[in-house]
Amino acid sequence: MIDFNVPPYIGTEEKYIKEAINSHAICGDGQFTKKCSKWMEEKFSVNRVLLTTSCSSSLEMAAILAGIEPGDEVIMPAFTFVSTANAFVLRGAKIVFVDIRPDTMNIDENLIEAAITEKTKAIVPVHYAGVGCEMDKILEIAKRHNLLVIEDAAQGVMAKYKDRFLGTIGDIGCYSFHETKNYSMGEGGAIVLRDDRFLEMAEIIREKGTNRSKFYRGQVDKYTWIEHGSSYLPSELNAAYLWGQLEEADKINDNRLETWNYYNESLKQLEIDGYITRPYIPKECTHNAHMYYIKVKDLEERTKLIQYLKENEVQAVFHYVPLHTAPAGIKYGRFCGEDRYTTKESERLLRLPMYYGITKEDREKVVRLIKEFFITNKGE
Repeated sequence: MIDFNVPPYIGTEEKYIKEAINSHAICGDGQFTKKCSKWMEEKFSVNRVLLTTSCSSSLEMAAILAGIEPGDEVIMPAFTFVSTANAFVLRGAKIVFVDIRPDTMNIDENLIEAAITEKTKAIVPVHYAGVGCEMDKILEIAKRHNLLVIEDAAQGVMAKYKDRFLGTIGDIGCYSFHETKNYSMGEGGAIVLRDDRFLEMAEIIREKGTNRSKFYRGQVDKYTWIEHGSSYLPSELNAAYLWGQLEEADKINDNRLETWNYYNESLKQLEIDGYITRPYIPKECTHNAHMYYIKVKDLEERTKLIQYLKENEVQAVFHYVPLHTAPAGIKYGRFCGEDRYTTKESERLLRLPMYYGITKEDREKVVRLIKEFFITNKGE
């Protein structure tokens, strides 16, 4: 079986985990947590990066930092993972979903302004597949309406929009290091702070509402409960695993790009012949090969292709069920405007096996089977 995903593994992870164990300090904010944070701060030229237990945690922290309260509204695409919405629903916000662009599957920047009301507090662009949203337009709208921009860059680590790393462009950015991401710590994430205005409160929220971070830096002689917060600090063991991969970040990125480019070139003729649509990368974006997807004719054809691949021991998956059609989405949100593309395009999309170290033989098999499905079997 060719798995859809295999978590990245470089080979130094076990060594670093043992170092963390031997340090007798594995609860978090130790040497490996600090190494990972510093690496991202320097690599992405951003003021502060704090590791968290997940991207969901980072988004929840962002919602608290943004001062989201019951009755507020937050704008985002419906084509995203549930965590994007949950973080703001937990604060009592109403989610306002807008349609996506069919080319990038990102939020349609031209529909955002129509969704803004006097209750709107933030815009949450989601960089699907590590391809940047049209951030210049989004930032311009946000500035004009005095709104925060919180980037869901869960899939965007190492990707860029106009030479700026995703997650570092808005007011707050959120990364994921889940096992399905380009760089992994099993479960984990990071919150990216572009400037210092959110830093002190972010540290407090992350440390259960206490000023423990200041205590460890010697800035206070004891730490105490300052504000509401939670336990968003990951284990040092997770950070040690991630550090091994950040040390080889370019190697992992290059390997994934090689697979992405192979798929893209090998499937080009199928697009020319009208069988599929390949991913679109805007000229101002540098993607990170987080995923390779194709779009087929419709839901029925996608279901048949998934089954055909499964019968031939290849696992391919789809996502997401648009949030505005889900029970919780109906309860906690509303769709602004017409759903022209969100549902239709989500039903066409299929993700192919993509991970660091996938073999040449496996990716060749994937391509061969897709070609067989459309050309030899005519989708039957």
